Amino acid sequence: MSLKQDDRAANTHSWTVGGMDCASCASKIRTALERLPGVSDVRVSVMSETLALALDEGRTERGKVERTVERLGYTVSTRQNPGALDSDDPTAGACCGGHGSRQDREPRPSDPGHGAAGHVHGADDGGKSWYRTGKGRLVIFTGLLLAAAWGAEFALPGELGMWAFVAACLIGVAPVARRAFAALRAGMPFTIEMLMTVAAAGALFIGAAEEAALVVFLFAVGELLEGVAANRARAGIRALGDLVPKTALLEENGKTRKVQASELAIGQIVVVRPGDRIPADGAIVDGMAGIDEAPVTGESVPKTKGEGDEVFAGSISTDAAIKVRVTRAPEDNTIARIIRLVEEAQEARAPTERFIDRFSRYYMPAIVALAILVAIVPPLAAGAAWDVWVYRALALLLIGCPCALVISVPASIASSLSAGARRGLLLKGGAVIEAAARVNLVTFDKTGTLTVGRPVVTDVWSPEGDEKAVLALATGVEAGSSHPLAEAVLAHAEGQGIAFEAGRDARAIPGRGVEAQLGGEIVFVGSPRYAEERGAMTPDAKARIEALEAEGKTVAAVFRANALSGVIALRDEPREDAAAAMHDLRELGVRSVMLTGDNARTAEAIAGSLSMEYRAELLPDDKVSAIRELTAGHTVMMIGDGINDAPALATADVGVAMGSGTDVALESADGALLRNRVGDVAGLLRLARATMANIRQNITIALGLKAVFLVTTVLGITGLWIAILADTGATVLVTLNALRLLGFRPER
Repeated sequence: MSLKQDDRAANTHSWTVGGMDCASCASKIRTALERLPGVSDVRVSVMSETLALALDEGRTERGKVERTVERLGYTVSTRQNPGALDSDDPTAGACCGGHGSRQDREPRPSDPGHGAAGHVHGADDGGKSWYRTGKGRLVIFTGLLLAAAWGAEFALPGELGMWAFVAACLIGVAPVARRAFAALRAGMPFTIEMLMTVAAAGALFIGAAEEAALVVFLFAVGELLEGVAANRARAGIRALGDLVPKTALLEENGKTRKVQASELAIGQIVVVRPGDRIPADGAIVDGMAGIDEAPVTGESVPKTKGEGDEVFAGSISTDAAIKVRVTRAPEDNTIARIIRLVEEAQEARAPTERFIDRFSRYYMPAIVALAILVAIVPPLAAGAAWDVWVYRALALLLIGCPCALVISVPASIASSLSAGARRGLLLKGGAVIEAAARVNLVTFDKTGTLTVGRPVVTDVWSPEGDEKAVLALATGVEAGSSHPLAEAVLAHAEGQGIAFEAGRDARAIPGRGVEAQLGGEIVFVGSPRYAEERGAMTPDAKARIEALEAEGKTVAAVFRANALSGVIALRDEPREDAAAAMHDLRELGVRSVMLTGDNARTAEAIAGSLSMEYRAELLPDDKVSAIRELTAGHTVMMIGDGINDAPALATADVGVAMGSGTDVALESADGALLRNRVGDVAGLLRLARATMANIRQNITIALGLKAVFLVTTVLGITGLWIAILADTGATVLVTLNALRLLGFRPER
């Protein structure tokens, strides 16, 4: 790390921000802080409720940063444990009279415009009934005020009833106005709070106190509905953190004791009882059990795992006790990494979202200017009644708010990320989702991606028909070798129950094979070419070998004393779901191409069995060149799992790593398939396409309702309370439509 980087790290500060529950919250905080001298690299995460920035304390002190955030209506406290999945640190919620802990605030992705203050921010009481939340209490309070005002109007003589509505309006709009002026001081005048405040004040000024009070109440109801709906969108991500048990049974010196799972260290041994969740990523060191990984990867069928097999934190040992050695720190386990990816993805905005943000910056001032013209032009130019046109202008302000439009993209993206994460499909943000929706060509690495990654014996042939003797000789020579082909031969012989004598003085012959002494003579297991060089090849054997190689198999010849005993064919077989996966891609109108370093004959055999195109004998650099060539005419997704795939993953329009892939591949990729299934590629594309369709629907709903009610408002057909109903109603409709993605099934 350079000195400059060290200085930058030393100046980085982070906080936990309370009450930050929508996308515009992040924008409001970011905009206000970027105005401070010495503040840079402001990063605000709504998902994790955190704020981080680089700060020159010689120009602005920490206290000023905190006071700036608090003036915007939020609470801020020093972030004690940035690596934790959750926190029980109490922080008050920034609500309209409500308060609570971090777990009590009600997050929602509603966003009336970047650079805007956002809606009224209530306590996030996501786990409570609606009437116990800050927003729920505000609705009840304003509703009671409105009912009391109606009662006063009926019971009191003269204009006393009107003053009851004035009081109800002023009390209800007070928290809205407080946040409006906080945003104004931060340089953000065009916010829904400001529009609501102006509309309520204007309505009172022209004598429409009853309607003003009703508008304030409906606004509070809309806020509550948005919060309840959007809270569901985040529930899936919040639930991920709950998959990891809080405690673990740590084994030390033959005894077990209960410890906090967050305190586990790499190398420690934990005991997992039947039915318990595994508290950390690790490897089984004792026992065998069915491991239910559905909570983590979405895979519905438990896998039988034993000593040496890896297991994920959050998965369940279904039927037996096992002992697991911890291999990853708690803050780096599978669940934590998924949460981190989703949090980062939430901040990676889609191009459509960025466009709408830019559009809103001009749209809001234009609506305000139009409202002013509506209020003054007819009275001045045609002598129309001032109160009529001021009233229409106020209604225009409310209906013109772009809340539904701006939330249309982030609400869909949040639901899509949540739905994908629960099904083992991860994409790192809206920009990646947009790109994935346009994909029309998918390239695959072969080994470990399209294939299992472990060669298996497929054929054993002997001129005399004694296949067991061939296996016994080959196993004797290969005994003790760790080469993948040798391990495949040994595993096959063991499965066949073949008895063998381990060879002596075994040695590798570079580029040719292995030899060892068996029964007083030298036995070779090597390439067919080496057998031919030694004069052991026969015409029948050569024809048999050529046929096997044409099927994409690797052939080893077994021979001794210049006489061929037989041949063994091995192949890294395609995954069980690979052929079905290619069929699904074709149904989606997507081409599939295999990129491999294997020889052309093997590549042709594998690709042919999967009905896909191929390019063979490619080095890592060649794969990158192939991707660049293909991206010239297509939107390309690359699927890979190895270190050598990382450059190609980074080069493709969308790079996706298999869940079993290396850390390098996962970091280089734009997404991951946690279930490690090729069939999930089509599911990923379906989810991306469904998300973009949902976004288009949301934009149509938002703009369509705006267009209709803008016209009816100017014509005087609809008034203030209809305007606010249309505004909040559109926002709720957009959010509910986005929530449909939570039930999306990519397998369809």
